[in-house]
Amino acid sequence: MQKNWYILYTKPKMEKKVAASLSKRKIENFFPVNSQQISSYSKVRTSHVPLFQSYIFVKIMENEFEKVRSVFGVLNFVYWKGKPAIIQEEEIEVLKDFTTDHQNIKLEKSKVNINDVAKVIDGSKYSMSGNVLTVKNTTVKVNLPSLGFTLVANVDTESPLHTEISFGKRDLILQS
Repeated sequence: MQKNWYILYTKPKMEKKVAASLSKRKIENFFPVNSQQISSYSKVRTSHVPLFQSYIFVKIMENEFEKVRSVFGVLNFVYWKGKPAIIQEEEIEVLKDFTTDHQNIKLEKSKVNINDVAKVIDGSKYSMSGNVLTVKNTTVKVNLPSLGFTLVANVDTESPLHTEISFGKRDLILQS
């Protein structure tokens, strides 16, 4: 048996506690956090909020389902067509890299086929196969087909001519 990534559905506002409990039990998990810059008056502060409300990703074998369900705050697994939804390893890696590299991430519902390939938009010198990723001006979008979402973030460019972005095993170079 091999380990797969699954989505856990938790009680509202319990994501962080569930992730900590899973880590204590030595269960590999990933809790994506969105860092948001909030400016009030003359101060700018960073707030960390869950990227997916009430969702945590766990990497387990099927025989560990009951062990995970017994964790306080876990309601159930997310199901797709009667079976627990399996998330691809590559998508988890892209999600980890994207949440590490970008702030103020927005989620959009995807309307893209799993087999779509990235396209060049507005003359950006960029191409990639696999997950759809588009770059337009300073906005980066990555499609996560098994989750049904697209991650959207603005790229901070120090140099308008050349920017490097890293996604998983790919390094992207954007040129304007």
